[in-house]
Formats: sequence, C-alpha cells, structure tokens
Amino acid sequence: MRGNPVKEKLARGEASFGTMAWEFMTPSLPQICNAAGAEFVLLDMEHSGVSLETIKTQIALCRGLDIVPFVRVPTTAYQYIARVLDAGAVGVMVPMVETVEQARDIVKWSRYPPAGRRGAAFGAAHDDFVAGPVAEKIAMAHARTFVICQIESEIGLKNVDAITAVDGVDCVWLGHFDLTNFLGIPAQFDHPKYVKGVEKILEATRRHGKVGGFMAADEKWAREYYAKGFRIIAYGLDTAIMQTGIRAGIETLRACVAVDASKAAGTTAPAKSARAAKAAKPAGGAKTAKVRK
Repeated sequence: MRGNPVKEKLARGEASFGTMAWEFMTPSLPQICNAAGAEFVLLDMEHSGVSLETIKTQIALCRGLDIVPFVRVPTTAYQYIARVLDAGAVGVMVPMVETVEQARDIVKWSRYPPAGRRGAAFGAAHDDFVAGPVAEKIAMAHARTFVICQIESEIGLKNVDAITAVDGVDCVWLGHFDLTNFLGIPAQFDHPKYVKGVEKILEATRRHGKVGGFMAADEKWAREYYAKGFRIIAYGLDTAIMQTGIRAGIETLRACVAVDASKAAGTTAPAKSARAAKAAKPAGGAKTAKVRK
C-alpha cells in the first residue's frame, strides 16, 4: 500500500501544495499535475457530476507518480466516504460539515473496527490488489488516511472548534464562497464577518494542532492565505487555470492587433499633420518663434 507523504509533511509542520480538478479528468491529468510540481490532486465529486468509476480511474492513474489522490465526496454519507477510500483515495474531503456528530461519523466511516465502522475489503484497489497481513494493512490505512472537514456555513463556523477537536479529523478546510453565502455576504471576502470567520477557523486549528486548508483561485489569494496560516493549499481549479491561460494568450493577441491598428493610424496621421502645418505656416519669423514657444 502506498503511503501519504502529504500527511507526513503536514505532521512535520511543513506546507503542502496541490491542485483541484472537477472537469478535465483525462488519462493524463495526474501526470500533468505531477509534472507541474503538485503534491496532491483533489478530485471533486460534489459539483463535477463525475462517477465513482471515473474517480477510481484517476486514482489508479496516480500509481507510480509522486502525487497523492484526495477525493471530495458529495455529502456526509458512509456509501461515499468508504467507497472512495476503497477505490484508493488516501484522503477524503467532506463538504458542508456543520456538527461534531457529523465529524465523528466521517472519522468512524474512514476507520476499521475497533476504531471505526468501515467495512473490510482487502486485495482490492486501496491495497493495490496485493496480498499481505490484514492487521498491517489496517494500520497502514489508518496511518495514511487524511480526513478533511469543510467549514462552509454559519452553523459549521459556530461549531468549528468542536469539529476541529475530533480525534481523526486532520484538516478543516475553508469553503470561502459558500461561507460568504451562508453569512449573507456573497463573495464579499473583505467583509468583517468573513474575515472574523477565517480567523476563527485558524484559531481552532492552532488550538487543536490541526491544519487549515484552502483553495486559492490565483497567485494573490495563494500568497494572502498562506500568510494567514493555511498550510495545505490547492492552487486553482482545472477550469479556471485553463481559462486564465487562454484569456491571457487571447488578450496578448488582441493587443498585437491594437498595436498594428495604432501603427497604421500613425503612418497616415503625421502626413496630414505635415500638410496642415505647411498650409498654416506663419509668414513672419517672430510669429513663428512665438508659436514654437
């Protein structure tokens, strides 16, 4: 079974950076992310509409690469959490976590007895179909599994300290857009209510020795939220990264057209100016000097 170098790195107090995908889950996605330096890829099932089979394929494509597969499941439910772990995910993100009871269930469903209530299936995708002592596999699964609870609502924010304190919750992840929506301030990321909420999440991570997670849409957000104290950061969504790159290229090309148009206008304008200046040339030198002055 593969380990989880991201979890190990975070446990040492270091930071880990990766990316998030919800649209372009092609055969080359894990290799592209790995080649770009991503340490993990967070595969989304909440908003993407992709199937478990697609997720399982993407996880398989991570084998042999220095990139760790995490999966965001659609909701707090055993059948999602246990199945993506069985498919080989070494980390699971659960959206809209609002209560300590939910957090305990998430941990319970990600652990085998007696630590939890996860059903057993060995010689499967999550242990690479390799034989071996079951007790060792269980210990390894518990050691590598990275549990992420997303705080995205006013209820989750109210209970964030208790959620973060749950043994087995490794990370609380700021769901920034949803949080502003539920606070009644959609996309107002400089609003005092949101800023205070972000600090409350980070205070909980510091108090309980956990890590804060965030998805940075661009370089500015990446710098800002790293400076705030978030230590696991997914840089961008696949769709946003692609659009940003295409948009920059298109704007560059349109700027080239504008330069050409400006040059074309510049070749005719001076000629007209010269003729106009000649026609209006003063007769006397004094007047000419005054004009030049």
